[in-house]
Amino acid sequence: MPDDIDSSACLEGPKTPRYLVDFHPKGQSHFFTDVLIIGGGLAGLRAANAISDGVQAVVVTKDQLQESNSNYAQGGIASVWDPEDCFEDHVRDTLAAGGNLCHDDVVDMVVRDAPQRVSELIRWGTNFDSREGELLLGREGGHSHERIIHALGDATGKEIMRAVIETTLARSNIQIWEQAFTIDLLSHAGRCYGAVISREEQPPLLLWAKQTILAAGGCGQAYRETTNPRVATGDGHALAYRAGARLRDMEFMQFHPTVLYIAGSSRTLVTEAIRGAGAHLVDSNGYRFMKDYDERLELAPRDVVSQAIVKQMEKTQHPCVYLALRHLDPHRVHEEFPGFTASCKKFGLDASIDPIPVRPGAHYMIGGVEVDHDGRTSLGGLWAAGEVTSSGLHGANRLASNSLLEGLVYGARAGELASQAALDMPDDFRALPIQSEHDYRLTEPLDIADIRNSVQSLMWRMVGVQRQADRLQEALQQIQSYARYVLPHAFSSEEGWELQNLLTVSHLMAVAALARTESRGVHMRKDFPDTNDENWRRHLPFEFKPNY
Repeated sequence: MPDDIDSSACLEGPKTPRYLVDFHPKGQSHFFTDVLIIGGGLAGLRAANAISDGVQAVVVTKDQLQESNSNYAQGGIASVWDPEDCFEDHVRDTLAAGGNLCHDDVVDMVVRDAPQRVSELIRWGTNFDSREGELLLGREGGHSHERIIHALGDATGKEIMRAVIETTLARSNIQIWEQAFTIDLLSHAGRCYGAVISREEQPPLLLWAKQTILAAGGCGQAYRETTNPRVATGDGHALAYRAGARLRDMEFMQFHPTVLYIAGSSRTLVTEAIRGAGAHLVDSNGYRFMKDYDERLELAPRDVVSQAIVKQMEKTQHPCVYLALRHLDPHRVHEEFPGFTASCKKFGLDASIDPIPVRPGAHYMIGGVEVDHDGRTSLGGLWAAGEVTSSGLHGANRLASNSLLEGLVYGARAGELASQAALDMPDDFRALPIQSEHDYRLTEPLDIADIRNSVQSLMWRMVGVQRQADRLQEALQQIQSYARYVLPHAFSSEEGWELQNLLTVSHLMAVAALARTESRGVHMRKDFPDTNDENWRRHLPFEFKPNY
């Protein structure tokens, strides 16, 4: 970490049992492998494909491989590709978006690695959009040049995951466990030794690994309004916290400015590339309001656009704003954004003619498990990559289309080094004396869905795009109230463990948002609207001390 970005003393997270379920090595099934990878999104599978042929690996994902934030990414991968573009400009754009909290060396490393990672995806069969053999490059908010590489218009994540999944499945040394929930990391004396896994409605098994890579994705489901799939419940953040790994900057949740807002429907991301193609944002009166907030208009960074939309909604007392594309070539709209136009059509809207209702939604967690340049965490034997991490790339606000890139770069690094570390360790098929016997487990029935909905609504109202002390205090008190009886509860289902993870992550987010008394990047305090570098250009860490 650069010397001029300090970390303060650790903030206090929630009081939680070390393990969510009780177990004893004598009463559990055991499985041994060299490398365990938790998460089947892009970061996890890129790590898997970096594993040496002589190393055995298991990829654990709680749903199907296709069900991840990576698969739903409509935007693209940012990479210097055009000869007129340069690494220095991509670095400069990333730093400008990051709210003066990026790590310069990390940004430079990731940006320079990007072309190699894109070339790799092409070799694996990814069909990026091209014309006459040349990749088509788009532009998104905060970028000074056309450098966004897309696939199938607005289905980049789906196409990349198709190619990467096929590549992974062809590896004979990699097992894929789908529909397998990681309940907790196994740790002892400050080191990770694998995980407790629930699989196929059987009693939890202990999966022992020489090295473990955490790539469990994000936590957008902490909010009522989110672009994230239902599986994004912050499991990786929460289980890393319980194991004693260092987390930081949990106040920095990025809200995507444009989420299709149709009452009663699920929320659908409207890719930023649509604004890059020239769409306008207008309010309920048809007024193009972005000129009142930023000279870059609709192509300002996401935090600026999200905050402008919320302010304009308050001014007009209207529940949303609108995307206007009527001035664009209708053929281009339908051809370049087939997923978006199809989503609109389901609700009787023609995207090339009708104003499209949109509002912000929780999109990407910038904070997370602290990692170094190679994906090492503070817990021995544990590596991490992707959205579950805080690497220093994004600072306080992620530049559009840098997330898939980060997953690729850190997935490759963590996979290579964890693989080598496992090779260097002798086989030792013994269980360690790790057990969980918590003496305070509540067992009376709880309405899990009702509590989950309450937490999501609370987070959206109180810890959303705009924040202030009294509402954050109220949110924290209510979360602590839920936590007192939910965290010690003895659940035996994925839904219950997800609720415990969501409460843990929501607690961390509320504490950090309350502590940072300034506005920076995606974190906007109405009661502290200015950025204060003198006191707050630093990370806010959490570190739980488990009783081994």
